[in-house]
Amino acid sequence: MAVLDLQEQEQVDAFKAWWKDNGKWLLIALALVVSGFAAMQGWQFYKDKKMNEASMLYAELEKQLASNDPKRINDAETAVIEKFGSTVYAPRAALLAAKVNIQSNDVPRAKSQLEWVIKHAEETGLQSVARLNLASVLLDEKKFADALKLLDEKHPESFDGLYADLKGDVLHAQGKADEARAVYQLAFNKFDPNSKYRSLIQIKLDALGGAK
Repeated sequence: MAVLDLQEQEQVDAFKAWWKDNGKWLLIALALVVSGFAAMQGWQFYKDKKMNEASMLYAELEKQLASNDPKRINDAETAVIEKFGSTVYAPRAALLAAKVNIQSNDVPRAKSQLEWVIKHAEETGLQSVARLNLASVLLDEKKFADALKLLDEKHPESFDGLYADLKGDVLHAQGKADEARAVYQLAFNKFDPNSKYRSLIQIKLDALGGAK
């Protein structure tokens, strides 16, 4: 090894002194950066893995729909909610199960599932579907005020026609023919002229004597 000259030796000694004071902190900072990157990579891997598992469980729920067995369907829905409640599959599972429960007259369970979607879904479209379904159930229970409250909630413009139509049903059930007619007319105007749904609303308007 070549002998260091005085200037080089002074530089080495200065670096050693600096490293003694600051080196461990540099290593800690570097370790934090590396571990932070690894954590981000690990979190993304965890999310991808979780979403894949959730999709598989949701697929199982869809398969159970063919059985027309409410217990199997509800068990599958519960599994999705309990294990993957924060994923996009959970509210979809709850909506599917709620539909089955309404058809099988397990209304309390269906209402609970629809309320869960309204509270937990991050997609406004899913929340809007859940509100429509729940308002329809409340209409059947003659809980008109509660149904109207749901239908007055903010929703995407694409749902205006459906919300107005159901609101017309509630007002009609309350005996408020003029108000129902006005809301049905609004719903009628929201649908495409060739829509079969529009034809259904026209029947409702005709039953009320048409627009005044």
